[in-house]
Amino acid sequence: MKNYVYSGEKIDLPAPVTAVSGAAMLIGAMFGVCQNAAAVGEDLVLITQGAFDLPKLAAQAWTVGQKVYWDDTAKLVTSVATGNSLIGVAIEIAANPSDIGRVRLNGISV
Repeated sequence: MKNYVYSGEKIDLPAPVTAVSGAAMLIGAMFGVCQNAAAVGEDLVLITQGAFDLPKLAAQAWTVGQKVYWDDTAKLVTSVATGNSLIGVAIEIAANPSDIGRVRLNGISV
């Protein structure tokens, strides 16, 4: 197939902001986890699919399969849809309180 570029699970792009390896990042409607650290404009690999342990709103309990959203102001994953971007689903139970939740990314934010 002549028009195939690559799988798209990892997107190579110039970093729009300073990036830290392992940090979650929302770029427009694309959400992912930074594979590497990068200064603004440097090469960044953003992983947009897969399962990750991400910082969550501690005062929430999650169930398996529950939709989760990115709060770009707080830089946390939350179960609150209003004002936030859908990024995937919880793939493990997360207790209240807990600072980390295991999330399967859906590749884009909506």
